[in-house]
Amino acid sequence: MRLWSLHPKYLDAKGLAACWRESLLAKAVLSNKTNGYKFHPQLHRFRSHPEPLGAINQYLLSLYEEALNRNYLFDKRKIGRVRTTLKIAVTLGQANFEMFHLKRKLWKRDRKKYIQLKEITIPELHPLFQMIEGDVEDWERILKRKNISS
Repeated sequence: MRLWSLHPKYLDAKGLAACWRESLLAKAVLSNKTNGYKFHPQLHRFRSHPEPLGAINQYLLSLYEEALNRNYLFDKRKIGRVRTTLKIAVTLGQANFEMFHLKRKLWKRDRKKYIQLKEITIPELHPLFQMIEGDVEDWERILKRKNISS
């Protein structure tokens, strides 16, 4: 499961569709409608939000809006009505890690999108998130931790 902190505009077609599906799975987990993925580390930031369902619905709404911009057909009825304006903090190190990770994926599957993003040094975040200083988040699974925020 990858719930990107990055703005959805950076995702290629496969990435946006996968993020939509995985976000709907996250919503099911947060709604106690599934037993799988209950302890997935990416859900920590949503669970720590005062309104976890509002946060995941707000997350989904931005994905939906990006899909509309690209003329994709995502089902808005799956989002729900609960929304929030409270942002979730994401560290600069996490944003940089995710951009590096995304660029590696795009190098393999969508070279045109990779070329569009390759010069970005500080990525824009998904509208639900707010950038703060710091290293890669503790919940992130990486093989070798190093400071990539500099």
